[in-house]
Amino acid sequence: MKKDVHPNNYRTVVFQDLNDNTSFLTRSTVAATETIKWEDGNEYPLVKVHISSSSHPFYTGQEKLMDIEGRVDKFKARALAAEKAREARTSAAKKKSTVKAAKDEKKAAKVEASKPVTADK
Repeated sequence: MKKDVHPNNYRTVVFQDLNDNTSFLTRSTVAATETIKWEDGNEYPLVKVHISSSSHPFYTGQEKLMDIEGRVDKFKARALAAEKAREARTSAAKKKSTVKAAKDEKKAAKVEASKPVTADK
């Protein structure tokens, strides 16, 4: 094993959760600029943290579950809307081709009608 990899300057430190003002007295190597008087009357370095096990939703049991059904429903709704849009484009393309075919037939009939009639004997 490598020597001197782990720090050896552990000391007792107070961690204070800023969300619910709970405090923990533990050992750490973290640098602290503030101090606080603890319940035992001694003064310890203070480290303020934004979230800890006392306020984290996972540990408190108040975690917000994502609305999975809502997400699935939204996905299905998007898929259904995409399918309807695809069908609308397909039917519009068919209608356009039908209209074009009708115009082509009308044009062909007009061309036939404009040809001179020849009598066969």
